[in-house]
Formats: sequence, structure tokens, C-alpha cells
Amino acid sequence: MTDQADRSDHADSSDRPGEAGHGAPAGPPVPADLAELAAEAYVYGYPLVFDLSMVQAALHEGFGSLPSASFNEFAHSPRLATPDAHFVSVNNDTVYSIAQLDLSGGPLLLHVPDTLGAYYVLQFIDAWSNNFAYVGCRATGTGETKWLIVPPGWAGETPEGMTGVIDAPTSIVSITGRFACDGPGDLPRVRGLQRRLTLKVLEAVMHHTWLPAPDSGVPEHLQFFEKLRVWMAAFPPSADDLAYQDRFQALQLLEEGPSPYVHAAPELVHALTEGLRRGAERVEKASRTGEDGTRAPGAWEMNPHLFDYNLDSFGVGTHDSPEWRIADRTASYLTRAVAARVGLWGNHGYEAVYAHTFDDADGHWLNGSRKYTLRFDGPPPVRSFWSVTMYSSPEYYLVPNSADRYSIGDRTPGLVYGDDGSLTVHIQKDRPTDAAEAANWLPAPEGDFRPMLRLYTPEQSVLDGSYEIPRITPKHEPGAG
Repeated sequence: MTDQADRSDHADSSDRPGEAGHGAPAGPPVPADLAELAAEAYVYGYPLVFDLSMVQAALHEGFGSLPSASFNEFAHSPRLATPDAHFVSVNNDTVYSIAQLDLSGGPLLLHVPDTLGAYYVLQFIDAWSNNFAYVGCRATGTGETKWLIVPPGWAGETPEGMTGVIDAPTSIVSITGRFACDGPGDLPRVRGLQRRLTLKVLEAVMHHTWLPAPDSGVPEHLQFFEKLRVWMAAFPPSADDLAYQDRFQALQLLEEGPSPYVHAAPELVHALTEGLRRGAERVEKASRTGEDGTRAPGAWEMNPHLFDYNLDSFGVGTHDSPEWRIADRTASYLTRAVAARVGLWGNHGYEAVYAHTFDDADGHWLNGSRKYTLRFDGPPPVRSFWSVTMYSSPEYYLVPNSADRYSIGDRTPGLVYGDDGSLTVHIQKDRPTDAAEAANWLPAPEGDFRPMLRLYTPEQSVLDGSYEIPRITPKHEPGAG
């Protein structure tokens, strides 16, 4: 359910970069070529393993304010996120409705209610973390719609009355729904929409309602590759990606039936272990942006094209154009892994763009011991809405505060604008004494923090980089320094 830079802690540690391979036995030197191949397999397969691990969490545990729900049922968050959610970089603008689809038995019918002009988006994600369709305000409007969601290779008849057909690339699909909510007083409206958002099986055919299970006899430090082996076979990717997978035969990732990793040869075990370490390090390094000294102090980090790795499946609401595709397929695998690492289930940039920063215009780390301003000369260029949300660092959680205000944006009531239309946000730990400043107050924690700017359906100037987000400026108190 995550926005960009939103990441849950529910996946097994062996599935996440930087935390894999612990406990592997010592052994003979690792063949360099086989270990490098294993590193490539890790980068290629990480999104599949992490995605389906999150699917499992959604089915059995839930996360944040979302309860668990079975396949083909929506789990609805009952409220906007608050600090007790303990979900990494969760947004405070929308209320989530999430469903995990099992299309193994055939199509599903999706009914979407009329939101009467209010923003919402239903984002469709396949097992490989590709965004392949959107239904919502930007893509299909806000009126009532009915959709037939069909599995790969389906050739049946579409029932009458359908708005359209959504072709799923894999038999497992996640729907991440976000309904704009203007605060606690707006929740009854959103809950009414959630109740009318429904899924129904088209035919009374048995659906699996489970994920294929990896062999539990495989040692823990090889479980990542065991999951990748089993889930690659169960949820095959596009033809071009299938051709790329052939290179992993030497790792026994393409073997079907009993796991080859229960009693793997020492050479293979150590190649996989070393490859796991290298691959995780590669993804982690690529996930850290702005650390090479090229980013100017206080500049916001933003990548509208982080989710452009889908090269094969362009359904309802997607942009099938070179601008929104990574030209190099092999390079797209690393981008896809980074997107899963920092923002699993995040939107394409044309649906929403997310930016964050850790330092002020002087290059100093943002910290609650100081006071800051963020001045917008005019409203950020969006067609829907925008917000700035406060998170603690390094946890990236919402910050408890006396005002119960966790974000500020164009829908925040009572904001005070300048005569020239500018808006100055006051970022500090304590409530400002000046009434106008207090109206525009974004509470900060005592320690380090990271604000995030969200731009929903951004204008072209955001997407092409010509719009520059203003930097956060420290207040210089009288007599200080």
C-alpha cells in the first residue's frame, strides 16, 4: 500500500536488502562468475519476493490500520493514519482500501462507486510489482464504473454493463486504493464509498486462495532463492523477461519439483550466499540518493520516473509512451528493485509524485531544536491536491503533537496566505505564539526529521523538473549566533 518511500517492516528479513544472508556457513572460495550471476538474480527477483511477502502479510496479518483480508476481499482502513500506525512514511491525505486478487479460477467483477468529483485512485499491481492499470479521478473520472478483471490468457465473454476489461499480467494482483479525505469530519463520506467498493467472482469456480509455499527444508540463508524459484514458476513474467531468466539455469532457479536447495552442493550454496550479499548491497546503494555530493544543500529529492520499469503491460489509465518506459530492459531491473525497496506499490509519476529532504538551505540536518520556514510563492502545480507531511528520522513515522496535525496542504482549513498569494509554512517543535504562524504550523519532533511533499496528479512542470520546490530555511532568532 505504500507511496514512494513508504515501506513496511512485514517482509521476512531474508527478503530485504542489507539484511540477507546472515548465518551462512563458512566454506570454500566462491566462484566469481556464479556469485555474480546470483547477484543479478537477486536484483531481478527482489521485487517479486518482496511483493508476494507483502501480499502474505496483507492476507494473514494486515499492516498499519489495515486489517487482514482474504483473497478477493477489500481490507479498508477506518481512518486517516496517526502516529500509532507505525507504518513507514504512511500518508495522511488518503484513506486506504487494499485487496489481494487471486484470478486462478477466472475473472472478478469490480464495482466502483461514484465519488461525486472527489479524488481517488485504484492502482493495479502485478506479482512483479508492475503498475499495469489505474482506475480513478485522473484515469477514468469519478463516476460509477464496473470492471471485469481477467487473468492471463482468458478468452471468455465479457458480461453486459461493464465499463471495460482490465487484463492482469499475473494471476495474483494487488489493488491499492486511496480515497482523498479532508480530515476526521470527512470520514463518514469515505466509509460510505468503501462500503460500495466491491469485488465479486464472475463464476463459481474454485480459486486457490493461497500462495505456493517454498520448501521449508531449505536453510534460512537460501530461502530468498527458494521463494524466487517457486514464485517465478507460479507467476511467469513477460516473454522478454522469461528469456532473461534463462541465464539463471546454473543457479538451479528454473528447476521445478523438489527444491534443489535442500541439499545443494557447497559451491552453489556459497555462490548463492555471496550473490545475495552483493545483490542486496547493490540495491541498497542504488536506493540512497543525493549522497554523492551533487545535490545542493536543502534541495528536495524527487524522481517522477522511479516506477517506469513496467515495459510490457499497459492497461486502463497507464501511459504507453517512451517517456514512461526505461529504454534499457536490463537497467530497469535495478530500478524496479529500488522502487520495491523504497516505495513498494507506489504510483507512476503522472498519478502522484513524492519528494523529501533531510537538510535545510544551509546544508544542516533538519532537527527539532531549530525553527524553520517553507515558503511557497504560489501553490505547487497540481491538478488534484498537495501536502507536506512530517516524519521522524530515521524511523519515518508520523510525529505525535499537541495539535494532532501531521500534514499541511491546500486542503488544511484556516491557512493564512500572503497578500501576494504566497504561503509560508512554519516548521518547529512548539506552537508559534503568533496567530498567523500558528495557523500555518507543521509540528516537528524533538530530534531529526524528514518532511515529504506529495503532489497528486502533478502538472508537466513537476514531471519535467522545471518546477523547483522551495528549500526549507532556518529561522534566525534575534540575538542568535
